[in-house]
Amino acid sequence: MRVERVSITPTVAIVGRPNVGKSTLFNRLVGRRQAIVHDQPGVTRDRITGLAELGGERTAMIIDTGGLVPGDEASGLNEQVFAAVEESDVVVVVVDGKEGLVAADETVAQTLRRYGRPTVLAVNKGDTRLARDQFHEFHRLGLDPQVLLSAEHGVGVGALSEALIDLLPEGGEPVGGDLPRLAIVGRPNVGKSSLLNRITGRRRAVVAATPGTTRDPIDSLVETDAGSYLLVDTAGIRRRSRVSDTPEELAVMMARRQIEQAELAILVIEAPHGVTSGDLAIAGSIWELGRAALVLVNKWDLLDEDGRKRLDDSWPRLETLLASPRRINVSAETGRGLEKLFPAAAEVLTDFRHELSTGDVNRLFETAVARHSPPVLSGRPWKLFYATQVGTGPPTFLLFANRRLPRGHLYRRYLVNAVRREVGLPGVPIRLTVRRR
Repeated sequence: MRVERVSITPTVAIVGRPNVGKSTLFNRLVGRRQAIVHDQPGVTRDRITGLAELGGERTAMIIDTGGLVPGDEASGLNEQVFAAVEESDVVVVVVDGKEGLVAADETVAQTLRRYGRPTVLAVNKGDTRLARDQFHEFHRLGLDPQVLLSAEHGVGVGALSEALIDLLPEGGEPVGGDLPRLAIVGRPNVGKSSLLNRITGRRRAVVAATPGTTRDPIDSLVETDAGSYLLVDTAGIRRRSRVSDTPEELAVMMARRQIEQAELAILVIEAPHGVTSGDLAIAGSIWELGRAALVLVNKWDLLDEDGRKRLDDSWPRLETLLASPRRINVSAETGRGLEKLFPAAAEVLTDFRHELSTGDVNRLFETAVARHSPPVLSGRPWKLFYATQVGTGPPTFLLFANRRLPRGHLYRRYLVNAVRREVGLPGVPIRLTVRRR
């Protein structure tokens, strides 16, 4: 397995002290609300990335970072900021124009000088008179060019884009646009970030024992013998009643959105705890959204006899819900079993895109109907006329009949199971649409 950072597109890191509007500027540049924006300092914890159209045909990869805190900082957030700066071609230093120049801004500027990256100073909240009056103070930082802007209202963002175009090297095509997206999902603190770090071979995500440390989605390009993938680490999903604060609630929404955008969801569960109700709830979301599923049973090296019994007793519920998904027992701490991950993911994705000929589809459903008599609906037997596959990812079949089948009808479930018996497709949803002809 080979994992590497690919800088096909020029890269811009947005840095600054906490709560100066970095995430708001990131969202403005990438054109969507990808980063969490909140008044509470320190909401952005990991590096997150997005593509920005800067003007003309110029595209850049934008990296949002957490607030840079002067001095030693134990949680690893400063380390993430420095890693983003090292990966970037240009750095945008964001300051708060309303507050004016503060000592923390000078510390940030001095810290970044040792990296030798071209820098643009973005004086944010520039839509106020106070910010315009204090704009000249920031010349003391020695960062040039300087742009007065309002990330919230979009004022001056065009000037920032022009400044970036002047400093950025020539780039190529965006990274990962057509690659399969694999979303790593699971309850908080089951080892998702440790798993990502083990796969990439470096500290790509902040790892801490506190549930909810990862809040924003993180994308990593992974090249393996089984193919290339865009691997996404997401915030731990927990029940809404257990969400402790507003930023984490937003993170839960974004994590669910990552499932929706992915083709394959890698569900991480803890071996010692077995399959919990929270795991089943996440599995239900994966299935409801029509995504393929692969289960990683993490912390396998910590499993004792009681834990093994707990896992064996609880597994059938998850197995039923996700149609017997492929399961890999791993340890993110030691790397055990991870060599099986991407070959298994390739197999699941092949099943997710499985396609049958129209002749095979009709023979399959005709055999199923002949084996088990259709129900009587409103006094008339249900009759199948014709069937065809109309989509993949997941496999979707359209049936023409003399009347519809209610969504929860047992015969509809029987027909889906007939397809699964014939084709297999473990861990892959099967969609069935019945139209009245």
